[in-house]
Amino acid sequence: MAEKMDETRNGAYSQPLSFAYDSKKLEDDIHCLGLKIKQHEDNIKYLRQQVHRLDDSILDMQVALGKYHSSSTHRMENKDLSHVGSEEEMVEHILAHENSAAGTLFQLKACHESHASHLAWMKDVVGVVATLGNVEDDNLSRLLSEYLGTEKMLAVVCKTHNCVTALEAYDKEGFISKTSGLHELGASIERPLDGRFLAICLENLRPFVGNFVVNDPQRRLDIVKPRLPNGETPPGFLGFAVNMINIDKSNLYFVTSSGRGLRETLFYSLFSRLQVYRTREEMLRALPFMTDAALSLDGGIMRGAGMFCLGKGKDVVLRFPKNSGRSSLPKEYFETETAMKEEKWKKERLSEDIRREQIVLDQVKFNYEIKKQEFVKYLAESSSHSTQHQLQSERERLTPRS
Repeated sequence: MAEKMDETRNGAYSQPLSFAYDSKKLEDDIHCLGLKIKQHEDNIKYLRQQVHRLDDSILDMQVALGKYHSSSTHRMENKDLSHVGSEEEMVEHILAHENSAAGTLFQLKACHESHASHLAWMKDVVGVVATLGNVEDDNLSRLLSEYLGTEKMLAVVCKTHNCVTALEAYDKEGFISKTSGLHELGASIERPLDGRFLAICLENLRPFVGNFVVNDPQRRLDIVKPRLPNGETPPGFLGFAVNMINIDKSNLYFVTSSGRGLRETLFYSLFSRLQVYRTREEMLRALPFMTDAALSLDGGIMRGAGMFCLGKGKDVVLRFPKNSGRSSLPKEYFETETAMKEEKWKKERLSEDIRREQIVLDQVKFNYEIKKQEFVKYLAESSSHSTQHQLQSERERLTPRS
């Protein structure tokens, strides 16, 4: 009996120690989670402050650009509008492909914009290849367009992989769903899609690795030119096709999430190091110095080593529009426009950071609540166990010893 009472006393002494240890551990865990909550809340607060700062900066730039537009309105009457006709003609050719993805997108933009405005993925559609660049003359436009072919000229260009996957969905049997994506939009405006179409995802392309031509407002790629043994370029070499495309300044920077523009992503993927020569004869003489494809202004086309396009090409209807020449807007306008695009790009990155921080914060708060409930439950159970132990000790004290 004495031994049993000693064990009871030992249990009575060890229980407070065990309770104190477990209680301290739970309190430490809760305190640690509380600090993490504050850290993530502070991070979100800081990021939102940065977003507000960018919003103010973007608004100021929009006001500045608006002033440029209003001050240049009176000069529009004397402006050469030949490029407008070229672009309108190109859009008409795209719309003529009634059952194509490109034709559907342009029809939506022209007449049914409300149909697509509520779709989040539409904001990541950059456009159609044929509309994203222009060239200096009609002959070069015809040759580059023929080299790419109609399928690539009508390709839908997307910023993100999510945008590409949103264009088309499939049912359980693997058939194309007509009630989602671009197929649903096409059916809603009585332009159902027929056949395959090409979609290009900018963030999945392997971009050009290298520098840009110094002080070039078009950010042309600094590609090493072919060289003869004497160090000169081959006779008739005019340049690389990727650098002969003029790109709208709004698409030269910050089109992708990594800050890249269309030249080093889209057009480098389409043309790579395609060389352009003055004549077919000069192109053929330069064969030993070619690493990729080539074409000549008199119609010669090589699609790679040993691959010659012979015969007469068909008249290409869908072409890159002709460049309109220099804009009447001043240099400062485009600098402001580029700066504003960079600020918007930074804002998008900050918004993504906020979303990630919020996800982590929600998880930490959830863990905090779980741990707090464990602590409350532990306190209740410990209190109940302590009360029972006290009653048992009291009974043993009152029990007469034999």
